[in-house]
Amino acid sequence: MKVTVENEFWALFPEAQISVLVVKGLDNSVDESKDPYFKSLLDKGAKRAADFIPDENFTQNDVIQEWRQAFSQFKTKKGARSSIEALLKRVSQGREFNPINPLVDIYNSVSLSYAVPCGGEDLDKIVGGLYLGKAKGGEAFFPLGAETDAPALPEEIIYYDEEGAVCRCLNWREAQRTMLTEETKDAILVIEAINGEQAARAQAAMTELQTLIEEYFGVKGDITHLTAENPSLEV
Repeated sequence: MKVTVENEFWALFPEAQISVLVVKGLDNSVDESKDPYFKSLLDKGAKRAADFIPDENFTQNDVIQEWRQAFSQFKTKKGARSSIEALLKRVSQGREFNPINPLVDIYNSVSLSYAVPCGGEDLDKIVGGLYLGKAKGGEAFFPLGAETDAPALPEEIIYYDEEGAVCRCLNWREAQRTMLTEETKDAILVIEAINGEQAARAQAAMTELQTLIEEYFGVKGDITHLTAENPSLEV
């Protein structure tokens, strides 16, 4: 399977970096006896996240400003925000994070720790290749818990495969069809960065993500950083 970031994306974000971690042979089943470990990871992540939102006026913090500016550069669903804004908003409100499943807990803790958006998909659920680019419009999309299709808009930046949208508005919301579950054996985890400072954080975050996954699952994933000069990889 090939992962490709298309030219339309790089035209909007020439300094961007899409960091990819591929891990195979996982047992992602939930073991409630491990909940304290994951709760601790998430709590530590939330504590580190607070450093990125020092301004009491939440929207004035640099990381929020940068991602809102990025989202203003393409067509979005009304009210769509970066996944990292949603996580940091919870931190700013003093809300706790509870374990979901091992892979999701690990990537959420890393996302919080470095204030970078991180998402993941089940590799076995991707149909054909995985692409990041501009939507033509109408790509099928069923978010978690939805009964009806919420298709992508024309010119929206999306991850997509042959079946439809995989993640809408770059990193806003993921499709139920490809999401990480307890049954996931092979996964692709992605961190987006849109400037050099974010890219440095994303690289550090990816290294920590790789380490935490290896420690818990006993599987070492492969990291690739995609750029305009190196826009694709074979999985």
